Amino acid sequence: MTTQTSARPADASGTFSVGGDLPVNRLGYGAMQITGPGIWGEPKDPAEAVRVLRRAVELGVNFIDTADSYGPFVSELLIREALHPYADDLVIATKGGLTRSGPGDWRPVGRPEYLRQQTELSLRHLGVERIDLYQLHRIDPQVPLADQLGELVLLQQEGKIRHIGLSEVTVDQIRQAREIAPIVSVQNLYNLANRSAEDVLEYAEAENLAFIPWFPIATGELAKPGGPLDTFAKDHAAAPSQLALAWLLRRSPVMLPIPGTSSVAHVEENTEAARLSLSDEEYEALAAAV
Repeated sequence: MTTQTSARPADASGTFSVGGDLPVNRLGYGAMQITGPGIWGEPKDPAEAVRVLRRAVELGVNFIDTADSYGPFVSELLIREALHPYADDLVIATKGGLTRSGPGDWRPVGRPEYLRQQTELSLRHLGVERIDLYQLHRIDPQVPLADQLGELVLLQQEGKIRHIGLSEVTVDQIRQAREIAPIVSVQNLYNLANRSAEDVLEYAEAENLAFIPWFPIATGELAKPGGPLDTFAKDHAAAPSQLALAWLLRRSPVMLPIPGTSSVAHVEENTEAARLSLSDEEYEALAAAV
């Protein structure tokens, strides 16, 4: 393993152009954790949440992922408080299509009028005239996919959405969606310990779609004393979470990990992962450990 030096560690993660016209550093930031417990309500320390967001950008992060359901809207409002007016190279992606009635409760709602309402609210809360990347948070099985994505296409034609993405989908669903709308990204659960979406990642790579793994740091058993992540971490003076992120960055050029945290110290630690370069042997050993 080798390290690189940079005043902005996220620069070392390499770049990917979302939709072909939005270049971002591949190591981003997921803004779910800056809300209250259960991803509900205000955080315990809103000032720290603002510091986290500002520090992430200082470290070279220029891709931030959020959703209207985080709070709800708490995450989007904190992003605006911390970072507006936004830097020219900052890409903020948000999502709509999951409604909330309380902590830990998530229900898909894909009615066109609801998606339009949520898009308008996200525009207002983020303080932008156009959302760079708007992702359908979940496909609502009760609403025809053509109706859900058709509304997002209309919003795109109206100039309120730049690019459209999907979240938690199968390869078949992506193919169906691409017959209705131009899809540029996919956000699925994926990490070193859980690669059940491997086929989705392979499809995204073949089609040059951004693949945004949520829950990217899930080290679990791998990081326990004596485990492969623990061993490599000790050998190279790195945290297991950093190795997990470095593995994701190595896995595919379309991979955009978005580790989230509510702590400045942790955002600094996570971003440092971009400086780690796994050898072929280390990469294969970690991949084989699961």
